[in-house]
Amino acid sequence: MDNKKIIIISIIILIIAAGVILVMLTSVNYERIDITPNGTSIDVPANQTKYGGNFENAKIWNWNNGILVTYNSHEDQNIIKVSEFGFNTLNDIIKNGEKQNIDGFTCYVINADELLEIHIFDIIKVNYNGKFYCIPLANETTHDNIIICCNDKDIAVHMAKSVQYKNVYPDTTSFDNTISTVENITEDLQSKANDYANNTNLTEIKSTVEEKTGVNLDDAKTEIEQYTGKLPF
Repeated sequence: MDNKKIIIISIIILIIAAGVILVMLTSVNYERIDITPNGTSIDVPANQTKYGGNFENAKIWNWNNGILVTYNSHEDQNIIKVSEFGFNTLNDIIKNGEKQNIDGFTCYVINADELLEIHIFDIIKVNYNGKFYCIPLANETTHDNIIICCNDKDIAVHMAKSVQYKNVYPDTTSFDNTISTVENITEDLQSKANDYANNTNLTEIKSTVEEKTGVNLDDAKTEIEQYTGKLPF
């Protein structure tokens, strides 16, 4: 084999090797995390993703170029669900972005500046720029609400596809029914009390008291008013 062929083959091998190395360097490895304890899980970029903390029961993870926010209404035991309101506000802000359909997922494109203006991200320190692809997800069975925002749409879509929903919280229907029953009983008692007060004949009560005590209530009222001022009855 002459030197010219050897050089050509060597160049081809080098190009293939460079391509393989480039793919290895640019490909993203993923690891799976639970977003509810022993429940719903999702793939996140491996060795990059950090748990940012719990902000009023909304959980935040972030990595080199993205953010994951989750909220489960049944995991939130607060009577006044501040996080649910905050999460819905975040959803509304994101949905002001440019709407796209990517691999069957509804995606909203917003600027990083808009994303970081949202109050919920005050608890983590990030320095993002450029466009972000945000995919909101919700599951009524498991009560999971998820927002994926990443400036790499392929990562965002992979994460959205990877979600495995699992319900770990008991059905609260019976509890809700109990509350409803108590409210109905309370309203019924209040209604009956009002009816009694409205229908009671005070003249008959006054006559009965005067008969039993031998005291004329009108005369007693007049004498008391001489010392105390006019009474409101």
